[in-house]
Amino acid sequence: MKTLSRLGHAALILAVGTTLLPRDSSAQGRFDNVEVVAHHVAGSFYYLAGQGGNIGVSVGEDGIVMIDDQFAPLTDKILAAIRGISDGEIRFLINTHVHGDHTGGNENLGRLGVLILARDEVRIRLAAQSPKDALPVLTYSGAITLHVNGGEVHAAPLPPGHTDGDSYIHFRDDDVIHVGDVFRTVAFPVIDRNNGGTLDGTIQALAMLAGMGGPNTIYVPGHGEVSTREDVVEFRDMVITVKDRVAALVENGASYEQVVAASTTAEWEDRWGDPERFLTAVYAELGGTD
Repeated sequence: MKTLSRLGHAALILAVGTTLLPRDSSAQGRFDNVEVVAHHVAGSFYYLAGQGGNIGVSVGEDGIVMIDDQFAPLTDKILAAIRGISDGEIRFLINTHVHGDHTGGNENLGRLGVLILARDEVRIRLAAQSPKDALPVLTYSGAITLHVNGGEVHAAPLPPGHTDGDSYIHFRDDDVIHVGDVFRTVAFPVIDRNNGGTLDGTIQALAMLAGMGGPNTIYVPGHGEVSTREDVVEFRDMVITVKDRVAALVENGASYEQVVAASTTAEWEDRWGDPERFLTAVYAELGGTD
């Protein structure tokens, strides 16, 4: 374990408390009872579940790499959960996309000196609504590799699926891929068309993720439980099937209500819940009414 004298500013906060972090008092109340729990995934990789997207945490002798950071009022709890894993310095934070349940803690961590990385599109969208400290300092449009903790962390863009700024982050030595919200185990896909998400991009992104995995690859979804390549393939195949069913109905002039009545998602609803948001996006993309 590193001594306090060797820790950077972010690690010092981890070691002695987080009272200097800014708080959003208007929102704090609804997060008071949230518990942030760390789950070991493989090797030096963990994920934190709280409220919002799953946070990836990779630890090692060079420090900590974080993926996403949930909501600002949870930062203290998140740092405490990380402190239970490692007292190392938080070196890097990579945002998988723009949504606030994945980037809400950016400002807090940016003020602690953590280097924030994301796609160009994420910085552009965040810049329209967030203070300077919340913005990614390093952006990318192609694949990048962090050489840290004796291994490689590979971050790269995905096709515009959930949003137009989606990334996956592959911790190659542990064979763990954090995929953000392109894949989830608790709901149908969310295609955020207001932030550049697309149906075809979702299918392409899921195919790309499935193609890079092997039998032992572990996928950490934006929401839900750790999964396998087969789970990602099943999710992709469901999206393709729903697309084909809705496309046939739209071609015959079906209204959205008729698409719903046709039970286009019925066999998956027990598993992934209410399909309305997904079906609305699919219908609109295939030529129905927005």
